Amino acid sequence: MDWNDLRFFLEVARTNSLTKTAIKLKVSQSTVSRRISELESSLQTCLFLHHQTGYFLTDAGEEVLKYAEEVEGKVGKLEKKISGRDLTPAGTVRLATAVTLANHLIVPALPRFKACYPDIMLELITGVNTVSVVRNDADIALRLVRPEQNSVKIRKVGVVASAVFGSETYIREHPAPADSPITGRSFITWDKSFSHLPSARWLNEHFPDRASTLASTSLVTQIAAVKAGLGLAVLPCFIAAQNSDLVEIIHTQCVFSEDLWLVSHTDLAASSRIRAVADFLIEIIAEAHLA
Repeated sequence: MDWNDLRFFLEVARTNSLTKTAIKLKVSQSTVSRRISELESSLQTCLFLHHQTGYFLTDAGEEVLKYAEEVEGKVGKLEKKISGRDLTPAGTVRLATAVTLANHLIVPALPRFKACYPDIMLELITGVNTVSVVRNDADIALRLVRPEQNSVKIRKVGVVASAVFGSETYIREHPAPADSPITGRSFITWDKSFSHLPSARWLNEHFPDRASTLASTSLVTQIAAVKAGLGLAVLPCFIAAQNSDLVEIIHTQCVFSEDLWLVSHTDLAASSRIRAVADFLIEIIAEAHLA
């Protein structure tokens, strides 16, 4: 088996396209097709199914992909060690995380990161349900759900607490007894399609009959609605702390908290650019009092 054939296989598996692979590897499309055919011939199995929408892995192809990624990682580590290219933090790092963490935790601190590491190009990928560190869709991830894969490096780096908040104006205009803080007050809630989220589940379990003045598919919208005086909402405490006009109505001890996980590919753990991003994330998590 030729390692170069595996390189072509990996690119087709990631792009689902001979054309895109040819462009990226700077060869002809026929060369890509020939390399894939030679690999399939050497393995005596079909690795791809060709549909109108592209090339997709067969079951055998999925198995080969696991080993090909391991080989790629080891070859990459060898090249970097021999050439010394990984001694200085430089290059592209793909960071996958939730929109909430990206907008309210990471992005505000990026100017400082760029000042320290001008040669690192950070690609911020939101919507972590669609990306995988194992598949190399991302180099590192900051997640609120612990991954189950054993082939990645996982570290708990913090806790994101949530509580019930309302604006000062709304609380003043809608007084309630201390022992019944939601009496006479309404909630900004999640749309039914987001009922799986922890905050939506908590509300449904503890206040199934609560009044709702607005349902939304966005946390940003919920925050804006709370600030506008439309009602109460379950919000992450570190975000609420960034808005001085928000008042905690039900403390996080009575609501819930979520563990924060830093995930990276085992083969990339020694990369100086990955370490730089990981250290940066840990630092801003501590500064936000999430550690």
